[in-house]
Amino acid sequence: MNSRDQLTDAMAELLWERGYAATSPREVMVRAGVGQGSMYHHFSGKHELAVEALSAVTGEMTGESSLLEGGASPLERMKRYLSIPRAGTLGCRVGRMTQDPQVVVDAELIAIVANAFDTMLGRWEQTITAAIAVGELPASIVPADLARTLAAVIQGGYVLARAKGEQGPMDAAIRGAVSLLDAAHAAGNDN
Repeated sequence: MNSRDQLTDAMAELLWERGYAATSPREVMVRAGVGQGSMYHHFSGKHELAVEALSAVTGEMTGESSLLEGGASPLERMKRYLSIPRAGTLGCRVGRMTQDPQVVVDAELIAIVANAFDTMLGRWEQTITAAIAVGELPASIVPADLARTLAAVIQGGYVLARAKGEQGPMDAAIRGAVSLLDAAHAAGNDN
């Protein structure tokens, strides 16, 4: 791994652990095991490094949401995406950035976060629309609303797990979301 990658990985870890506001360039260099020369050879400063690190992290998040596309039935894809392992007590690497006071006022950083959520929500909406089209979910469901509800369940699961310091609340939130999808599927088939 080259020094640029070490710096980017270190910044991504520190963003997750501490947030942007609480992370100094010095801490990034120490975590990466590189000197100031390497830092400023690759990046103009903390902001440029954070843009690269946050872009990489959001790329991973949007990559995971690709599980909503293709393959199994739309309902099964939704349940599969909901069921991927999530370390609830660590929090969402992207969602946590919305709580950082410097990120929310930085147009470039918050745009990276917002675009990642928009990509994920778009995939949810497409999959929900497909599930309605094939009769797996009732036609009365508004795809955009359900997409945001399911995203909120995941984000809320992280919050509840962090508050309790245990994985259980995240797992319960996901089980509840899957149960709601199953109930909506059953209700649609009863009509």
